[in-house]
Amino acid sequence: MTSPDEYCQDRAARSGSSFYYSFRFLPPARRAAITALYAFCREVDDVVDEISDTGVARVKLAWWRDEVGRIFDGSPQHPVGQALAARAADFGITRGALLEIIDGMQMDLEQQRYLDFEGLRLYCHRVAGVVGLLSARIFGEPSPAIDAYAESLGIACQLTNIVRDVGEDARRGRVYLPHEDLQRFGISAQDILSLRPGPRFVELMKFQADRARDFYREALAALPATERRAQRPGLIMAAIYAALLEEIERDGFQVMQHRVALTPVRKLWLAWRTWNFGKVAV
Repeated sequence: MTSPDEYCQDRAARSGSSFYYSFRFLPPARRAAITALYAFCREVDDVVDEISDTGVARVKLAWWRDEVGRIFDGSPQHPVGQALAARAADFGITRGALLEIIDGMQMDLEQQRYLDFEGLRLYCHRVAGVVGLLSARIFGEPSPAIDAYAESLGIACQLTNIVRDVGEDARRGRVYLPHEDLQRFGISAQDILSLRPGPRFVELMKFQADRARDFYREALAALPATERRAQRPGLIMAAIYAALLEEIERDGFQVMQHRVALTPVRKLWLAWRTWNFGKVAV
């Protein structure tokens, strides 16, 4: 019979996500905690991405809200909930933070457009910034500086995802590029949804990529030198996502046509290099 930890490990390994590569080097207890957190994020994210009936998705997210309560009341039902319950107290994983992640997934059900960057930033905070904060607590000791670093890094990674997935999101009827940015470059949401963004699309994407890089730089500037070793898994994420952003730009921002991805070998090499030398190019 599969244990809760084995379930989470399999969930993480099957995803092929860059996140998985960032914590392969951790000691067992921390690796188990971050794997459980990642599996939780995958479970609630898949509710939104894989269930086409919005009503059913709402019901499933409501079930996960109840499961968060059970995690902290000592009676989780799901293997992911059981794995999180075993480690939440040791690594600063809180009920409020897990619920806020679900709030971010709920935004995907209720909102397909963003008027301005502040609205998008709230979304990025909930689905990625909070994950960054929890991850940093698992990796090392919490502090205001670490929180600032982790929040900015989470937002940077989510902005990179948004750049990468413009075409894929458009096919799902979603536009995460803020309306104010679209207007600035003379592009409408309908242009994006029709996959015919016009001649200034590359300029728009360059603008989005530069914003993401600003957050990477902000994150790295906030990370105390004394904590770089403990926070190496987060730095691995930064290295992989920054390389992905560079690859997308080198490809000419052809994100409407295909989804750019790094090979597993390149991800592993970036993970090894960052773990051993701690340098991130942004």
